[in-house]
Amino acid sequence: MRKSTPAIAGALIAIAFASAAQAQSSTGTVKKVDADAQKITIDHGPIKNLNMEGMTMVFRVADPAMLKQVKAGDRIRFDADRVNGAYTVIKMTKGR
Repeated sequence: MRKSTPAIAGALIAIAFASAAQAQSSTGTVKKVDADAQKITIDHGPIKNLNMEGMTMVFRVADPAMLKQVKAGDRIRFDADRVNGAYTVIKMTKGR
């Protein structure tokens, strides 16, 4: 019995996206929020999808409204990626 190629391809794409989403999550502590520049400084653990070890660094934010949810000292879980060549926080939740 021959399986449908589009169905298999769709399943593989779904698995790849699920794996990528999990790989992006990292935890950290907010060190500084710069709302005017739309940037946040985070002391973070490894970020697998960026091949990055834990360190403290400045990220841009995809949505400036995210910065209103946090302040220096807050623990966060976040997803980061390269957006137009810049390291960017694309998702963030507080207190994890």
